[in-house]
Parts: sequence; structure tokens; C-alpha cells
Amino acid sequence: MPSNPYADLPAERSWRRAVVATPPFALDPTRPGDFRLSRTERIATAGSCFAQHVARVLRESGYTFYVAEPPRLAGSEAEDNFSARYGNIYTTRQLVQLFDRAFGAFTPRLTAWERPDGRFVDPFRPRMEPDGFASPEAVAAARDRHLAQVRTLFETLDTLVFTLGLTEGWRDRHDGAALPLAPGVVGGTWDPAEYGFVNAGVAEMVGDVTRFVDGLRGVNPRARVILTVSPVPLAMTYAERHVLVANAYSKAALRVVADEVAAARPDVFYFPSYEIVTAPTTVGRYFSENLRAVTPAGVAHVMRCFMAHAQEGDRAATAALDIRSEAMRTSQVICDEELLDA
Repeated sequence: MPSNPYADLPAERSWRRAVVATPPFALDPTRPGDFRLSRTERIATAGSCFAQHVARVLRESGYTFYVAEPPRLAGSEAEDNFSARYGNIYTTRQLVQLFDRAFGAFTPRLTAWERPDGRFVDPFRPRMEPDGFASPEAVAAARDRHLAQVRTLFETLDTLVFTLGLTEGWRDRHDGAALPLAPGVVGGTWDPAEYGFVNAGVAEMVGDVTRFVDGLRGVNPRARVILTVSPVPLAMTYAERHVLVANAYSKAALRVVADEVAAARPDVFYFPSYEIVTAPTTVGRYFSENLRAVTPAGVAHVMRCFMAHAQEGDRAATAALDIRSEAMRTSQVICDEELLDA
């Protein structure tokens, strides 16, 4: 019998052995055996801008990155990294409402936003059509086609990797429709009587994600979900506090949400991309000069760990993560949030 309950614990549970004694480049806090991916299963991605890195590396490593709705133009940089043309899905409410809209359970009041140039955009994916649309009717027709493809995606994927990004967001005061960007940033008119700021709490977000998982399993019983938390800090906060404090709340809350949902639902897993990038051992090296964008080395470290656990011993997949080529592509990630502080 051990002298105390901690005496015989494995090295991964000791800060001294698992963190201090591990070279920074070798740090891997992923729990072994959590998930495996086959090269034939359909793997979809969604979430914040960091999710686009996952999509690209899956494709380049020979896995089946599932695209139900192709990009507007072939080879259109980061747009190739969306499984459907929904753009970034920053909040949990956006995620569950996308599912509900795709299956006819929710029809938002908002239909189109007008831009300063007179063109129109979809309020729920305002940057997915750079040229905009000629009329609100054209927006509606494109949205109907898009949601049909999203239905197909959810009904036929095998695994969804979803990156939790933000707790803060904007909603229509009339029906609670969650928006990826505040009105006035890309289209629409800012009116505080029409739109309200929301900083979601843990209970609300756990409810959103579990409802999404249950809905997904209702149309696709075999679907698995891998949750991760974006390490990218907030660009701006609308909360009345320092952005550093706001960011700490956001990431802590999202991390708790991921843990609670993974514990509450089978075949929902957590992958620690947030921990890898923000670990004290990196001494900030995985953030670029703006202290927000994750460096190519940071992305490569995250994806090296992800692929090593997705397919244990698959050296070909791990070797595909070339940091130099990653450096050429990091700037191609579409990150709507950066527009807030442009």
C-alpha cells in the first residue's frame, strides 16, 4: 500500500515530471486513447478561426476532410477549410442555432444586411460572399441552398471537430438570433434597440452544446464530437472590464464547458490545444508579435499532438506537419474577430 494517495500516480499527473521535466517541444497533455480517426471516416470541422488549421492539416495528412458545401471558388485560400460555407462559428448559441435553422426548427427574423456599397450579405455568415448579393432575395436563395448542404453535413459526417472560441457575442433582441459579428462591422446598422450584447455563462453554454450533440445524434446516431478551445485571445471586449480579465473569463468558461459536455455525453472528447499553446513552458513563444495570432510553430505543435493521438504511430501523418510550409499559410486563416479592432 502506498504511503499516501499521491505516491503511485503516473508521471502525467505531476507538474514536476510532466511539465517541468519535459522539453517544451515534447509537451503533450492529451489523454492517451481518447479518440482515434480512420483515413476513411468523414471528419468535419467548425468553430472559431483556429478550427481552420485543423481542417488544413487533416487534408494534408491524408485524412478525409469532409466538405459538404464546396467553397465559392476553388482554391480560395482559407475558405477551403470550411466543411460548409458557414464561416466562423464563435459561440455555442451560433452552433445550436445553425443546427436548428438547417432542420427548420428556428427561422430568424433577420434575412439580409445591407452594406455601405449597396450590396447585401447574410447576417449569419457576412464574409462568405465577398462580392455580396444584389438583393435580399438573392441572399435568401443562397441561404436556402447553404442550409440544405449543412443538413447533409450533419446527417452524414462521422466525426465533428468543434473549436470553442468566444463567450461574448451579439443577438437580435426580438428572437435571440446569435450573430457572428456585431451589426455595422461588415453590414447592417448598429442600433442598440435592435441588438444586444451577451456574455454567456457556463450553464447556458453547456446547455447549448449538449442540445446540439443530442440533436446531431438524433439525425446521425454514429456521430462523434471532438471539442477543443481556441488559444487565440479576444481582439476586443464589450464587457466593462480590462480585455485581459475578459479573456481570462472567456477561456476559463469555455474550458469548463468542454469538460462538462465531454463528461455528460458518450463519444464526446476533449483535445487540449489551448493548454499546449498557453503552457508556461512555451514562455509566450507560440504567440506572434501581436500576442494573439498563434505562430506556425505553435500550430504545428498542436497538430502534431492531435495527429499522433488520432492515429497512434502514424508517422506519415505526423511528418506531414512541416513548420516552414505552415508559415506560408497561417496568414490565410479567415478571422472575423480581427475586424473589430481594424
